[in-house]
Amino acid sequence: MRKKIKIVFIAIFFIGLSSFTMHKFYVSVTQINFVPEKKTIQITARFFIDDLNNALEKKHKTKFYLGSSKESVVQLEQFKKYISDNFSIKVNAKYKEIQFVQKEIEDDVFIIYLKVSDVSKVNSIDVKNTLLFDFIVEQQNIIHTQVLNKKQSALLTPDNPNELLNY
Repeated sequence: MRKKIKIVFIAIFFIGLSSFTMHKFYVSVTQINFVPEKKTIQITARFFIDDLNNALEKKHKTKFYLGSSKESVVQLEQFKKYISDNFSIKVNAKYKEIQFVQKEIEDDVFIIYLKVSDVSKVNSIDVKNTLLFDFIVEQQNIIHTQVLNKKQSALLTPDNPNELLNY
């Protein structure tokens, strides 16, 4: 009798587990660092490759292969334009030009390196990051900053796509 109860319990347990569905987490992480000796702001952003490719496929209505051997120069240029259309920084209340430095792939993560030049002092950073918001309603973009010895973070969502950080 105990054995039957145990089998029924195990069966109920596994049926209960199988009734849960997996929920994917949609997030990007961006690190923004002020490097005073170089008078630059260095930016590193990380995205899941599949989310990025899916979003760009929806936007351009063609298959995207960022992060693979099939990646094309045209697709990389379209991605760079997507960044410039959806990511901006104001330093001390003035918009700054963001330069694309390079990209790399680490497992299933697409990492980009950007920089802002000619920044001698930072009192505030106003960052707007709407990357992937237009294609993934659950997307969250986490921003971490370090200016001199002060660290701050922000969570950007479609309802709150920018944040002003004072130093």
